[in-house]
Amino acid sequence: MGSTTGAARRGAGRRRLDPGRLGAFFRPRSLALVGATDASRWSQATFENWRAHAGDRPVYLVHPRHRVVHGQAAYPSLSALPELPDLLFVMVPTEAVLGVLVEAADLGVRHAVVLTAGFAEAGPAGQAREAELVALAEERDLVVLGPNGNGFVHASVGCCPYGLPLPEPLRPGPLGIALQSGGLASVVLAMAQARAIRPSLVVASGNEAVLEVADVLAYLVEDPATTAVALFLETIRSPKRFAEAASAALAAGKPVVALHVGRSQAGQAAALAHTGAVAGDAARTRAFLEHLGVVPVDSLEDLLATAGLLAALQRGPRPRRLGRRLGVVAVSGGACDLIADRASDEGFELPPFPAATQAALGERLPSFAALRNPLDVTGYVVVDPTLSLRALEVVAADAPGTFDTLLFQLSLPRVAPADPSPLVARLAQVAALQAGSAVPVVLQASGGGDLGGFAGELAARFDLHLLDGIEHGMGALGRAMRWQERRERRLDRPPPPPVGTLAPPPGARGVWGELVARGLLADHGIPLVPAETARDPEEALAAADRLGWPVVLKLVAPGLAHRSDLGGVALDLRRPEELRAAALRLLELAARQGVEGAGLLVSPLKRGGVELLAAVQRDPRLGSFLVLGAGGTLVELLADRALLPLPAQPDDVADALTGLRIGRLLAGARGRPPVDQQALLAAIGALARLGQALGDALDTVELNPLLATPEGAWALDALVVWATPAAEADPSPSR
Repeated sequence: MGSTTGAARRGAGRRRLDPGRLGAFFRPRSLALVGATDASRWSQATFENWRAHAGDRPVYLVHPRHRVVHGQAAYPSLSALPELPDLLFVMVPTEAVLGVLVEAADLGVRHAVVLTAGFAEAGPAGQAREAELVALAEERDLVVLGPNGNGFVHASVGCCPYGLPLPEPLRPGPLGIALQSGGLASVVLAMAQARAIRPSLVVASGNEAVLEVADVLAYLVEDPATTAVALFLETIRSPKRFAEAASAALAAGKPVVALHVGRSQAGQAAALAHTGAVAGDAARTRAFLEHLGVVPVDSLEDLLATAGLLAALQRGPRPRRLGRRLGVVAVSGGACDLIADRASDEGFELPPFPAATQAALGERLPSFAALRNPLDVTGYVVVDPTLSLRALEVVAADAPGTFDTLLFQLSLPRVAPADPSPLVARLAQVAALQAGSAVPVVLQASGGGDLGGFAGELAARFDLHLLDGIEHGMGALGRAMRWQERRERRLDRPPPPPVGTLAPPPGARGVWGELVARGLLADHGIPLVPAETARDPEEALAAADRLGWPVVLKLVAPGLAHRSDLGGVALDLRRPEELRAAALRLLELAARQGVEGAGLLVSPLKRGGVELLAAVQRDPRLGSFLVLGAGGTLVELLADRALLPLPAQPDDVADALTGLRIGRLLAGARGRPPVDQQALLAAIGALARLGQALGDALDTVELNPLLATPEGAWALDALVVWATPAAEADPSPSR
């Protein structure tokens, strides 16, 4: 089973699948496999998964011709069953699916998993077929998972209508997992088992014709067995619904970690403004997720490592709060070096041990041990396996006031030793120390190896979570710490003030270059460098005398979006003869290039400062984004950018600017004075409010460059692209 790249979409008014309804869907008391056959591996796997985990909850097999399937009596139709099942698992041929769902609805069955493929992923005919399925579900109040999906594994309650073999043993735990994929769920389950990560509910949503990831997330937010959620996303089909569920998760203290795949260059291909090249589709999706408090990751390993840790931290009556001051007890000097480097990468500090801690460690460790943080307990642990734990007890006892988080490396054998009792006793002590420690104690598998077999049994027995080695483990630790910090900050601050809607001005079509855009921007509080137009060198000279020398001369014409690429800008013109020569050159350039309606724009030269790109770009699905980055001609070359969904809080904008590579220049670097931060934030804030107020009418409004100096901030150039294309070229002069 594969995942889908698209699906026939239902209307915007699709009914909301509330968590109570989904509670019944994900907790069926009986199952019917429709199309069950011994010839299908999916049928066999689904049957065996249900029988292995569902206890005495019945499974009925339906096939029109076979009387015995999988060694059990089969029925010719749904109407022949001894009782109505709570859930159907449909694996009939594609053309028969709708008939099965109609029969089920007529009988009163309202829940179905559709394994069968051949719908929206199969081209126009399949899309039409899926649209019929959606219409039927709307009309008959059906909840359908799929089509082209493998089902779900509800480990918490033992309901596993899932079409591929499950790795055993299936141990329930606190992590909810939803994937826009079919077969990948089995891979993720196997990876989770190898890391001793125990799931609550795993859903493979397939085409998401009816039931989609946003619905599953909303259900998991209210599921008491789930403390964190991992998502594998190819797209966000209903951004508003997803945003509501993610916001509810953040408020409830349930972390959501997401791996978004299928990154595309399509959003960058046809951009009129530089902004399109800077803010591609994948970047906007990532920014959208971060804005909602979702933790983005870039691999399955990091998805499980991060979500698994956060699920463990949020479990219990009191979530464990990580901090940046980290104390480490490790098993080797090399591990200490690696952990120290990665801790620094993730923003942790490594304070030295207090004198009392060093003294107590000196009494327990060999004389050749270096009593520094991170602590190497030395190879003597081979002789005395209790050494690491006794060192941890010392560090934990003195941790308050020095450390906010402790990291302890621990090895668990996959195969039981001849006498496991000493190891079991130590793990009981580790679990007790974790529960009683004044600061969180995070465990790390020293090598990131397989925690299946006996290791998995031990982890489950003592409810231990181990980070997946140093690389993925330290990344997960950093992400978990930053999620907790961001959540606290977001919950503590008031919501942004509302921004009203703004009707687009007359003639708002196509592309507005600088000259036309200036009026709109100035009317909404965006500071612009003064400018005048000229038709020839003499008018340009007169404008320069009025504005003040030195000046900048620009070529303007309808539809001319990137004049610097043509050499259509002349900088630092100080004398009349320089201005005349530049004006003639630009007008001749326009004639050679066939640029019609060319004119000149004269502005005073602003010296020094830092050139930024500041823009608002409207995504048709995800809404408006503020785009910030290195400006001028280097905007695409440097790829130094930050994206913030609107509305954006001033502190978020300030943090985004600081995070840019040019952020140090804004603060003052190498003897340069800092820019006027207040003026810069005011200019960006005015731009953001304008873009948000224009809403769907706008495609892009871009200031490039926006010059930030110690004396203030000014837009030196501007471009507006309206969402409504121009029927013909805008006659107004454009940059």
